[in-house]
Amino acid sequence: MTVEREFAGFALPFAAGVLSVSLSSTITYHAACAAIMPGCIAAALFLNAYSARSSGGSRIMESGIALVAFLTGAFCFLNDALLQITTIGKTGPLASIAHSCCTSVQEMIDSIPFSRESTGALIKALLTGEKSSIPQEVTEGFRASGASHILALSGMHLGIIYGIVTKLLSPAGNSRQAVAGRSLATVAVCGFYTMAVGAGESIVRAFLFIFINETAKLTHRHRSLRQTLLCALTVQLALSPSSIGSVGFQLSYAAMAGIAYIHPWLKSFWPDDGSGPDPFRKIWEMASMSISCQITTGPLAWHYFRSFPPHFLLTNLLAIPLTGVIIPASLLTVLLHSLSICPEILIRFTEFLVSTMSGLLTVIAGM
Repeated sequence: MTVEREFAGFALPFAAGVLSVSLSSTITYHAACAAIMPGCIAAALFLNAYSARSSGGSRIMESGIALVAFLTGAFCFLNDALLQITTIGKTGPLASIAHSCCTSVQEMIDSIPFSRESTGALIKALLTGEKSSIPQEVTEGFRASGASHILALSGMHLGIIYGIVTKLLSPAGNSRQAVAGRSLATVAVCGFYTMAVGAGESIVRAFLFIFINETAKLTHRHRSLRQTLLCALTVQLALSPSSIGSVGFQLSYAAMAGIAYIHPWLKSFWPDDGSGPDPFRKIWEMASMSISCQITTGPLAWHYFRSFPPHFLLTNLLAIPLTGVIIPASLLTVLLHSLSICPEILIRFTEFLVSTMSGLLTVIAGM
């Protein structure tokens, strides 16, 4: 078996075990635990004995591993339900400090003299996930244009933060010590941000991606998006099995599954011919990624919200690049304003970017 197949052979049955028990409303948790735990042990002992006696029979081995993974997932969910295990990153002293920092950032944003009230409200949503102060008509414009995901903190937002931190730390060099220090600092900053904004399922998924990739980098191990996806899925469900019922969790992993499994195929329709930068090919890469995500998240979105954005492709091609500029500009504006050295032109530039995105989405929503 390939490494990727081995990952899938455990991760998917594990997730299926968590899901199967979460969907059962009549189960008695104590009785189920009493039945499943011996089953896990028996299956594991059987696999151990079988692998010691036989070098062949890989199909039986795969089936046995899948059974162990399924039972382990079911047991994790039951154990979580019985013990009421704390959700990842939402409580504890460090989480309290992070939440306080997030509140302080929100207050700093409120103190910036934007000419439009909606500008500060949108920046708070993009940086901290606080959406309560966004005017109703702006929220409706985002929803109707298919850009609601822009306002919901997700892997895209943490990915931008990750990119900023990586760039800021790049002058440290590429020595072994510098790479290790940069990875540790990056994981620490991204982890603190994850806790500060409430450690929602989607952003925890993104943090696990960062953690796994940085760990693989430090240990010089091969890493691929599919392996990272399956590993993160297993870890998140093991730590918080009840997350599987969250809409954010389902949409986040569905989107990443589209990027990992469908996007490479769609992207191959416009291959890189090695002739240099091709802006149209870059646009196709963005478009194919958006289509890939929509293929996997569309059915879920329809199931939960009974809506499908017809202009999602145009929305993502415009809004996502703008968000990649707005977040760094907003962070710089907040930082300099807190130090009382923010130039007026930066405030107006940030407001212009936010207003441009909001205006474009309003136009798309009316199409």
